[in-house]
Amino acid sequence: MLVLLGFAMIATFLYLVMSKRVVPVAALILVPVVFGLAAGGGLGLADDITKSIEDVAPTAALLFFAITFFGIMIDVGLFDPLIRAILRVVGHDPAKIVVGTALLASIVSLDGDGSTTFIIVTSAFLPIYLRLGMSPVVLTCVTATANGVLNTVPWGGSTARAAAALKVSPIDIFVPMIPAIAAGLLATLVFAALLGRSERRRLGEVGLRDGVLRRKDNTPGKVPQTTRASQTTPAEASGTASVAVASGPSDPSDGNTTATAPEADTALISSNGRINRPNARPKLLWFNLALTLAVMALLVEGTLEPAVLFFVAVAIALVLNFPRVAEQREQLQAHASSVVGVVGMVFAATVLTGVLSGSGMVEAMAAWLVGIIPDSLGAHFPVITGLLSIPMTFFTSNDAFYFGMLPVLNETASHYGVTPLEMARASLVGQPLHQSSPIVASFLLLVGLAKVDLGDHHRETIWRAVIVGLIMLAVGGLTLAFPL
Repeated sequence: MLVLLGFAMIATFLYLVMSKRVVPVAALILVPVVFGLAAGGGLGLADDITKSIEDVAPTAALLFFAITFFGIMIDVGLFDPLIRAILRVVGHDPAKIVVGTALLASIVSLDGDGSTTFIIVTSAFLPIYLRLGMSPVVLTCVTATANGVLNTVPWGGSTARAAAALKVSPIDIFVPMIPAIAAGLLATLVFAALLGRSERRRLGEVGLRDGVLRRKDNTPGKVPQTTRASQTTPAEASGTASVAVASGPSDPSDGNTTATAPEADTALISSNGRINRPNARPKLLWFNLALTLAVMALLVEGTLEPAVLFFVAVAIALVLNFPRVAEQREQLQAHASSVVGVVGMVFAATVLTGVLSGSGMVEAMAAWLVGIIPDSLGAHFPVITGLLSIPMTFFTSNDAFYFGMLPVLNETASHYGVTPLEMARASLVGQPLHQSSPIVASFLLLVGLAKVDLGDHHRETIWRAVIVGLIMLAVGGLTLAFPL
């Protein structure tokens, strides 16, 4: 009964979100409550949800102030030199921009922290996507998938959990999986290139001419309109000043006198790479860089709690960049929508995780999946584990899978001569999809910053991330990281 309720709850949630029947926050709350009551949870659901809230409260506090801090850094122009450098490399070719997005996400993901990766990538690329009329859904798709592939580094969350659950070394897990991880990254880059070519075909080759977006074929007065669902409008750029992308004449001689063409000084990015920000603080660039690097170093070092670190960082950034109280208030208000959206989603997700764990659904689902595997497939348990990890780490948390399900699978596999290391390696292939799970806080940060609808992201990403995971599984088996 619990197994049916568990899978029905997850299917109902995904249907409601992807069909846009309700907003994700409402689905994350109402669907688990209804199914939790059906499972006999009663008033005990409140205790389960409260415990889940206590578990994520530090994460919510971290995201609240991290979004605010990096929003301030974006507004004051800290990342503008990086944006200019990227523009010089990728130009205005959508295909190169999407591949560059995947490459930057892969490089930054080496620190093992999804939130940092998503903040840096959106800071660098989102203004470019919006300026060229590209879909932010493409950005979130390639960024989340690339980050998921690199979540398998020894200090990443999934590898650390697998090592702790099976009492093996994370280095011993990681090294034989390097070919599979490289294959996953290559597959992600291929998908990025294909998505980029699709965007190029949809938009045409675009160019910038002092604040006016235009097609290279001189189509007059047209701004490319996005066809991907829920294209974010430029004015909705999260955590930044409003980004101007308006229609205007592509050439003064073309006879089009559309009056909505912006002046050169109102566009975020001009053709010469100049970035216009009303709150830029170029004289404080080195101070802001030092502050940001210090925050990143302390995050990696781990002496201070991340939430406390960002509390202090936000206060310093506000006071020194905006001495006037009115300016400080404006900055906090400017980023309020992003903060409320992300933190609200994080707390709403605690209802889903609380009901799944408190009702026993996760344990029942895991036991059922193990029970239906016939003994004749015992020697193939690593492959089975890899296949199960793709949906299970999407539907449940990494903690639930690695500490709840993996030990059960490992115990069963041990009867067929499969080692814990082989099981741990195979369990990592679900991570490309896991990083798009609605119960992953850092993923909610990504879609919140990019203002991308959850259902739109999943339509673009789920099947691609599944293919990347299957490629990793196949290459891992072929390179003897685990038996096929």
